[in-house]
Amino acid sequence: MTPSEAFVETLVSYGVTEMFGIMGSAFMDAMDIFAPAGIRLIPVVHEQGAAHMADGYARVSGRHGVVIGQNGPGISNCVTAIAAAYWAHTPVVIVTPEAGTMGIGLGGFQEANQLPMFQEFTKYQGHVTHPARMAEYTARCFDRALSEMGPTQLNIPRDYFYGEIKAEIPQPRVLERGAGGEQSLDEAARLLASARFPVIISGGGVVMGDAVEECKALAERLGAPVVNSYLHNDSFPASHPLWCGPLGYQGSKAAMKLISQADVVIALGTRLGPFGTLPQHGMDYWPKEAKIIQIDADSKMLGLVKKITVGICGDAGAAASALLARLEKAELASDATREERAGRIKAEKDAWEQELTEWTHEKDAFSLDMIDEQSKEEGSYLHPRQVLRELEKAMPDDAMVSTDIGNINSVANSYLRFEKPRSFFAPMSWGNCGYALPTIIGAKVAAPERPAIAYAGDGAWGMSMSEIMTCVRHDIPVTAVVFHNRQWGAEKKNQVDFYNRRFVAGELDNQSFAGIAQAMGAQGIVVDKLEDVGPALRKAVEAQMNEGKTTVVEIMCTRELGDPFRRDALSRPVRLLEKYKDFT
Repeated sequence: MTPSEAFVETLVSYGVTEMFGIMGSAFMDAMDIFAPAGIRLIPVVHEQGAAHMADGYARVSGRHGVVIGQNGPGISNCVTAIAAAYWAHTPVVIVTPEAGTMGIGLGGFQEANQLPMFQEFTKYQGHVTHPARMAEYTARCFDRALSEMGPTQLNIPRDYFYGEIKAEIPQPRVLERGAGGEQSLDEAARLLASARFPVIISGGGVVMGDAVEECKALAERLGAPVVNSYLHNDSFPASHPLWCGPLGYQGSKAAMKLISQADVVIALGTRLGPFGTLPQHGMDYWPKEAKIIQIDADSKMLGLVKKITVGICGDAGAAASALLARLEKAELASDATREERAGRIKAEKDAWEQELTEWTHEKDAFSLDMIDEQSKEEGSYLHPRQVLRELEKAMPDDAMVSTDIGNINSVANSYLRFEKPRSFFAPMSWGNCGYALPTIIGAKVAAPERPAIAYAGDGAWGMSMSEIMTCVRHDIPVTAVVFHNRQWGAEKKNQVDFYNRRFVAGELDNQSFAGIAQAMGAQGIVVDKLEDVGPALRKAVEAQMNEGKTTVVEIMCTRELGDPFRRDALSRPVRLLEKYKDFT
């Protein structure tokens, strides 16, 4: 066979049916046989969008997401999105055709050294060193992406797609993860048996390991409140009485107050990232004296961020089941306080829900000034928190939601609740703009039967809205909710709190995003009344699911701002030069 055939046959062996990218001469020989192999290449507007789509596809399906592009600029365009996939632990395989071997080092057209670009953001980099090794390296990249739960890179000199070789097409190697070491499991079980107020943090590993049921069973045995790790709101069903909401930035006060009382914390499938455990709402809630049991499939994560008492290297579901088996018939100290704890959980959740309902607008001086100014000059714009509450009420069952980075999107963390895993997608610790729309497009490709909704602010929306054309061109209907507040809100809040309202480069003068959507062939709805928020979302989702139409819902919001995004990283400036003295 030809190396192109070996490459494509290996993709088929690993179950690849969709890829995302932009066509290019560097891999055209392989692309020519994608269709007869049953592989759909979905063309995008920009390669960063393609890699985000591969991320969303993998996070919903549990299978590999695959992205490909032209060597040089087509590949460098993907770096940001591969970094986001890295921090989301997503098994994305990026195929990077590169300049031909006879031209490398000569500074030819679109030549670049492509391996260093992705070195920091991949779990493995496979560089095809000979055409006869095409299938071998392709398979290794796919195996490593799943076994190490993160992106891998398959780098192929463009002349290596041609010729004639003998090749054996590999079969996928499935890595079976166990529950962890017997000694560490026994030690963890002893700690849990003696715990009077155990709390479970359900993390991304619970979602990726399809371990929600195991987490639920362990929580019910212990009577333990369950909090979601940061931006993993889909890691435990929100309707369950033990669910308490997410930790981290703009998370649940109920979750924070309850974990602050813990004497033993089970961090199940979470690396306990630093941003996801920072103080919030004026509370330094992390329990300083609690015993911490951390369970993660990656041993390097154990004890990396937080001091732990027991570390278990294992699959989240298998470890939870192993602990449950040890505790099933054991006498638990927490049994004596089960009813009291259940009452406390309900009381904290009820109080937080009441606070969210009454929290109609931000109350700091700047926000009040902006509300007053806009009511006089611009008419009635909507308070973001009221909008988010109405969107929550109108959210369809089984919805998938992606959120971009930004002020209103971050506040949405308090309002987004899910019943099943693989429903919530965010750029995690990478925090890049332009994430939400392409990611939800990839999610929709993986699960066309589910409603797909993206949240974005107007700043981030400008980086990705061109992918609406991808939706229209290729019949991938989604719904995008754009919060139009005419500013870079997250950073502007820092200028309010730390720089005496000296605003530099934070204002956005936008056209109508609904109008732009219509020009691209989608539907556009402008919402400037609170009572229209829910109906607009329902109308857009109905058009998506029943008519196959993409809709942009543009919501006109006030300029009020939530808590600063990076209070931990800023301090008030001290100016030393005389001409800047007034700027302290």
